[in-house]
Amino acid sequence: MDLKQLEYFVRVAELGSFTRASVSLGIAQPALSRQVRLLEVELRQNLLIRNGRGVTPTEAGTLLLAHGRGILHQVDRAREGLGRVRGALAGRVAVGLPSTIAKVMTVPLVRAFRSRLPEASLSITEGLSAAMHDALLTGRLDIALLYSATPSAEVEISPLLEEDLFLVERRRDKPSGRPITLRAAAGLPLIIPSRPNAIRMLVEAEMAHIGCRPQIALEIDGVAAILELVADGAGSAVLSMNAVATSGKPAAFSTRPIHAPRLRSKLSLAVSARRPATLTQQAMLELIRQTAGELFEPRH
Repeated sequence: MDLKQLEYFVRVAELGSFTRASVSLGIAQPALSRQVRLLEVELRQNLLIRNGRGVTPTEAGTLLLAHGRGILHQVDRAREGLGRVRGALAGRVAVGLPSTIAKVMTVPLVRAFRSRLPEASLSITEGLSAAMHDALLTGRLDIALLYSATPSAEVEISPLLEEDLFLVERRRDKPSGRPITLRAAAGLPLIIPSRPNAIRMLVEAEMAHIGCRPQIALEIDGVAAILELVADGAGSAVLSMNAVATSGKPAAFSTRPIHAPRLRSKLSLAVSARRPATLTQQAMLELIRQTAGELFEPRH
């Protein structure tokens, strides 16, 4: 059984699509289909059911998918072991970061990675927590930083940091830092992401606890677009101070602390429970913790 064919099959089965898998693997779709078909011929089993919406594993494919993940993990461990003989960890790590965190964290994290793991390779993707959660399950990401994550049988999480959320408004003649209650914030027109965005879910849940609902002016998925609309006077937003500070024009906004109750978003490190972390991934987890501590802890 060819390891490359096995890797191709696992990626197609996890992503449920030859098209998505070809993009992820960086190979042409006809070549990918041919290699998976050769694997099916060798094993004398149909591994995938092909339909208009993509592919799903057959019973044999589901069995091979479970074994294939384990085999590929052992291959990664073997490569790491050989790398340690040379005195360095090797292997690839794919990390997902929320966009506001990525703006602050990417450069120092890459710098630390190159210094500590020079023979390993790193991939960093920006995204929303819901999309990155799915990418963990399909194997496209090894590690993700997720807001308001909950542990499950498929994803293991560990707390990383907490951030206060502020009411963000267009700056008037005089910036206002006066605190505002959550109930008062509920009466303002808000520009807020759509569900299941973590901040949206937190705001709605906390407002429901005090018996009110947000007045939603616009649903916009993207911090940069939200801040552009706030600066244009379309409404207010609920965001972290970090989101405002990295916006490129923080002077355009005023921020007000929210209280009664205070809103805090929780950022967690998440990994797949299906795949034990390799030594390189474990080292990367520690680098992320160290980098986050250096960048964010002094602010709290």
